[in-house]
Amino acid sequence: MRAAPPPPLAAQHTPLSRLLGITLDALRTGTEERGGPLPAGGPDAVTARVRDALGAVLPDDGTGQDEALRTLVHLLAAGAADPAHPLCAAHLHTPPLALAAAADLAATALNPSLDSWDQAPAASALEAEVTAALAAEVFPAADRPDALVTTGGTESNQLALLLARERYGPGLTVLTGADAHHSFRRAAWLLGLPAPVVLPTPRGVLDPETVAGALADRRGQGPVLLAATAGTTGEGLIDPLPALADACAAHGAELHVDAAYGGPLLFSRTHRPLLEGLHRARTVTLDLHKLGWQPVAAGLLAVRDPADLAALAHTADYLNADDDTDAGLPDLLGRSPRTTRRPDVFKAAVTLRALGRSGLGALVDLCMERAQDLADLVEKAPELELRARPTLTTVLFRPTGAEDTAVAGIRRRLLTEGRAVLGRAEADGRLWLKATLLNPHTTPDDLAQLITLVEGGTDR
Repeated sequence: MRAAPPPPLAAQHTPLSRLLGITLDALRTGTEERGGPLPAGGPDAVTARVRDALGAVLPDDGTGQDEALRTLVHLLAAGAADPAHPLCAAHLHTPPLALAAAADLAATALNPSLDSWDQAPAASALEAEVTAALAAEVFPAADRPDALVTTGGTESNQLALLLARERYGPGLTVLTGADAHHSFRRAAWLLGLPAPVVLPTPRGVLDPETVAGALADRRGQGPVLLAATAGTTGEGLIDPLPALADACAAHGAELHVDAAYGGPLLFSRTHRPLLEGLHRARTVTLDLHKLGWQPVAAGLLAVRDPADLAALAHTADYLNADDDTDAGLPDLLGRSPRTTRRPDVFKAAVTLRALGRSGLGALVDLCMERAQDLADLVEKAPELELRARPTLTTVLFRPTGAEDTAVAGIRRRLLTEGRAVLGRAEADGRLWLKATLLNPHTTPDDLAQLITLVEGGTDR
């Protein structure tokens, strides 16, 4: 007689609601222990605390789900660089909306995978609707534009180059500016393309005359893709898109725009004009885990012509057999180079429905306003120098007359003390402190505190 199977693990029958209570409590206590935007002490101190709390990674006997969840969530929160803290302003990393985090939890609990319809019926239909709507924001006059969900700007830029390579072959030349995202170099390497031709950007953006000259020099030498940027990582600048589109049209080149940072300005009636000319690109990178306040990941690649996506067609009989597709089951493998995919679009769908264009636009406007506020404070501080008035939400500043080593030292001191998280950027041949303001709850008082912390560092 066959032995009865062992009883199911208790963890399989634990109500999610009870575990959520433990999680939320541990998030609170961990955040209270940290007390600031990131843990104090630097990398060695944080690693020591993690090892001390963690103990054996795989013990012979487990500690139980309640203890494990409480201990490690507390550890994670206490050791986080928290984008919800107003003095955590180094990177293009936003505090996610609680609404979006809750929606992401629902997607995680149901665990659909968008590689075949029978694993994600509603999620796949929802993705198709939301991506089409967002693509129409980018290309309002196009006939049925589309978008693919990606893990972020890096994957979107890589896909844009992949689609261009499939149209034109491995002889494709990619032109970028010196301030373009590093992912273009890596994408060209991964795709077997020549390294991008990097054009100088002495003012931080591509110069249309320089681009036109470079395109003219390459006439008759094969296809060219110009990769422009709407929101550079270093300074938050936007390339002159209409003039660049004109240059591409005049010389038979194609235009891709990396709008991972600046793309959500489309939601703002006030700031949308900064993206004039975006619709003239063939492909556009967007990233809603930046100025969209989504949990990672929430990237998109919008395409003006959906026929371009045919290059991604792929068949695996157990996922999209021809007879299933002919019978009407959607073929999802051509929606991404990945197979298993989370329904990352779901949290965005909930956010779009809840806030609408006006709500999202208001959040964009708030962050843009805070950047101007910080620039005002820097201009009024005699010991500080402002690089330039911000275009988006990035503000570069530095102590007046300081050596680059001193600027770097201020940043590292604030990190080690757990007082503030500022980024760094090279511009004008000098090192600058970088504040990237993506938290709509940041107040002018928070910005004044940041200025005080930096000014205090100049005396050391």
